[in-house]
Amino acid sequence: MTTVLSLSEVTVEHRDGEETLTALDDVSLDVAAGEIVAIVGASGSGKSTLLAVAGALTTPTSGTVHIGDIDLSACTPRQRTAIRCERVGFVFQSDNLIPALTALDQLRLPLTFGRATHPDGPRDPAEMLASVGMEHKAGRRPHQLSGGERQRIGIARALMTRPRVLLVDEPTAALDRERSQEVVALLAREAQAHGVAAVMVTHDHDVLHHCDRVLTMIDGRLAPTSA
Repeated sequence: MTTVLSLSEVTVEHRDGEETLTALDDVSLDVAAGEIVAIVGASGSGKSTLLAVAGALTTPTSGTVHIGDIDLSACTPRQRTAIRCERVGFVFQSDNLIPALTALDQLRLPLTFGRATHPDGPRDPAEMLASVGMEHKAGRRPHQLSGGERQRIGIARALMTRPRVLLVDEPTAALDRERSQEVVALLAREAQAHGVAAVMVTHDHDVLHHCDRVLTMIDGRLAPTSA
């Protein structure tokens, strides 16, 4: 399989007064097209920092991050912003939907900020909404939707520009068990269907069977684990 996201010997350090804190410690990770990798671990272990580095939000102290053939460390801040808009999709713990917009308009919104670099161009909002089973709620606003429905729309929105990488932060934190299973199964299906390299940070061990690999973050280092 083609590697889409690659972190190589990535270290992230922060200064705290006279002390140096290490958030990521020599982390290497390759994620292939169509693969979903779960990252579990205690709070403060470095999971969110890993997502920030992979999404071009944080520049590592050392090491390299590639999205496809693009070396993020060689990019200017403006280029990194363009990469986030065009090649990276984010699914947040809270759905982050715009209260005044309908479900269909939520999906149109990313197309005003970034262009799709995929040869096929951006996705059709109505078709993308249908792919996550929400076409019948196209005219509804967030307050008229359940938590699971809002997360489905968030997933669809993240895929609108045909990103290479999908970064998912605790997507089931506010959902019950049944909705959690539905949302993560949907993430896995969409990642495979669209050839996206997906990384999901989660504390929810009940959904890990939907993932291709599960890794544990301990004090800024990655280790394999079982689902």
